[in-house]
Amino acid sequence: MTDIIIYHNPACGTSRNTLGLIRNSGQEPTIIEYLKTPPERDTLIQLIRDCGLSVREILRQKGTPYEELHLGDPTWTDEQLIDFMLEHPILINRPIVVTPRGTRLCRPSEQVLEILPRPQQGAFRKEDGQAIIDEHGQRIE
Repeated sequence: MTDIIIYHNPACGTSRNTLGLIRNSGQEPTIIEYLKTPPERDTLIQLIRDCGLSVREILRQKGTPYEELHLGDPTWTDEQLIDFMLEHPILINRPIVVTPRGTRLCRPSEQVLEILPRPQQGAFRKEDGQAIIDEHGQRIE
């Protein structure tokens, strides 16, 4: 059983890069494809709380029904926005990663490095070719 969970969308490059960084630390996470298996209300609320973000900060705009649902309207309450995310899981920003060291919305994907329990094991390049981890497992700044 792994101690890392990633709420993952395999169609998202940032999510794939984050998963790659987790695997580059020598661990295989529990992968929850949240579009197929959305979190329950209590779990979503806890994830948002543990990330230290507001509901609006977790709400994804790009490639979602955000505009058509008029979710930028400030009169929507957090509870209503959560209802929308549960009805349309694509509105949940990704990837969210949970480890024993914390919970993060990993945008950019390098955010995951702050909460991984193990160091990187070798070089890593993002899908766009950007090197972010050197051959010694050290972050390239």
